[in-house]
Amino acid sequence: MTKRYSVIVVGGGHAGCEAALASARMGVDTLLITMKKDAIGYTSCNPAIGGIGKGQLVKEVDALGGEMARAADKSCIQYRMLNRSKGYAARSSRMQIDRQRYNDHMSDKIFSQNCLDVIEDEAVSVMSSGGECRGITGASGTCYTAACVVITAGTYMNGTMHIGLEQFPGGRMGESPSKGLSESLASLGFRMGKLKTGTPARLDGRTINFDGLESQPGDHPVIPFSFSTLSVGLPQLECYITRTSSRTHSIIRSSLDRSPLYSGKIRARGVRYCPAIEDKVVRFPERDSHLVFLEPEGLNTRDFYPNGVSTSLPVDVQKDMYRSIRGLEKVEMVKPAYGIEYDYADPTQLSHALEAKHISGLFLAGQVNGTTGYEEAASLGLMAGINAARKARGESQVVLNRPRAYIGVLIDDLVTKGTTEPYRMFTSRVEYRILVREDNAPERLSDLGFDLGLVDRVTVERVRAKQEKVLRARAALESVKVSAAGSMPEFLREREISLGEGGVSLANVLRRPDISYDDIARACPGLEELSYYEKVSLEVDIKYTGYIEREKARIKKMASLDRITIPEGFDYLSVQGLSNEIREKLDKVRPVSLSQAARISGVTPAAISILMVRLSSDSAGKRGAAI
Repeated sequence: MTKRYSVIVVGGGHAGCEAALASARMGVDTLLITMKKDAIGYTSCNPAIGGIGKGQLVKEVDALGGEMARAADKSCIQYRMLNRSKGYAARSSRMQIDRQRYNDHMSDKIFSQNCLDVIEDEAVSVMSSGGECRGITGASGTCYTAACVVITAGTYMNGTMHIGLEQFPGGRMGESPSKGLSESLASLGFRMGKLKTGTPARLDGRTINFDGLESQPGDHPVIPFSFSTLSVGLPQLECYITRTSSRTHSIIRSSLDRSPLYSGKIRARGVRYCPAIEDKVVRFPERDSHLVFLEPEGLNTRDFYPNGVSTSLPVDVQKDMYRSIRGLEKVEMVKPAYGIEYDYADPTQLSHALEAKHISGLFLAGQVNGTTGYEEAASLGLMAGINAARKARGESQVVLNRPRAYIGVLIDDLVTKGTTEPYRMFTSRVEYRILVREDNAPERLSDLGFDLGLVDRVTVERVRAKQEKVLRARAALESVKVSAAGSMPEFLREREISLGEGGVSLANVLRRPDISYDDIARACPGLEELSYYEKVSLEVDIKYTGYIEREKARIKKMASLDRITIPEGFDYLSVQGLSNEIREKLDKVRPVSLSQAARISGVTPAAISILMVRLSSDSAGKRGAAI
């Protein structure tokens, strides 16, 4: 037996790090159990943080007081803003990172954090009694007791690695899987399933011929992920672009009988939006080639990550396949590619606080919830850590709704709809994305982070100063008018903008899609200088006023359904007028409001009307009984 903790976090990946740091920073006595201390915070797949839809998650983790954004800034070796041409709602930041520096930063934060102990052990079972979590039993035989436990096992639960027709236990290359935890969760009543992911080989950059390859430099200046980061100091590196060839595809097709994906060895579903190269070749036979991005793994290593060619083909086939790609004709593999199957728990068994509905005090976060990606894992880990700490202190749970954060959409999608394939965040999943953008994450969430004890007062004051600055800039634009009779700026004449007899304010000029604040500032010296995110906030507020008002009206309308709560223990199976399929879906998910019920796949508007009538009838009956 060891000392009793308030919160135990199982797993030292991205979800585990955020969960443990959040709990400990909130002043709660926390234990992190990891199978390998020197792998804490390790980026086991691509050396990058952020991306489309994912950059927003990183910004929100930072606004709430998480660590991922600061770790990315400390290790950034290339920065790019994606979707620049698609409007502010879709813009997403992405950073190539120095893998070792990221790992070192996260490890340093974990090991130096007050209220946080780290023990190297394998969690093999969850201790529970009377529907309440009691702690964790380790493979060492030690019982770690706590009021709350957060499981963030990643790909380790019953992990099976595949290279060709060979398969062997593993959580990732060179590391053992967790063997007992999945069985323990199943014994507690969790519905378990299997998912699949994979990774490309690592290539020796000294054997790559970069001559003739298209270089992909980063954007300048670098815009940090964290609002607290003033500048990014590491040298910036280039990535390179090449493509697979017809010979590549021929090698793959001739080796499908040795592929675990096509020989039946791998049965689980993989990531839809990041398929293995053999899957791309089979599914898109009309394609002559596929893009390959050669991404550096750090400043002090020559290893490269060939993004776009993950595979689980045999090593000899991998070697031939990679060497059939331009620039890789003589390449040597540092580490082979592989696929991995692992267990996950159906996330519809969790509340929006990420707590198991049937085991009080047990929280699940990360890939164990059916997600894929560092950013999704970090987001879930942060929220699970916050809620575990608050539950341990007897406080109410924190739930982010869909209109407030990408994290809210991520969690609601998982616990309401579930998933049968690895879930990846995209901007297209977020219906209120004009309101929840990268640039305004601090305004949306930093006050909450401060209230939780995770964000300091200086950061909150900086956020408020930014808001005030944007308001001043907007007031200035609205107060300054230009007219044909006056000294009309040249850039307006060039764009043939009609000013009318009474002139037009600079704010109205900025409403045009082809005009930016920088255009106006160059033509009208004396306007306040704004940072990138200040300009984005200003332009969105002015250009998209109509859209913003419509979205706010939609949110208000949906809030009326949110206010109609469904009592715990409600008997969905007895509701007349619903199909058996809808009854079963409602009984499985057990939504807490009509709004959540309406988001369950297959639950029709007619079914919601029937539920509303039944709930009103039950409520009226209770009032009558009380009278």
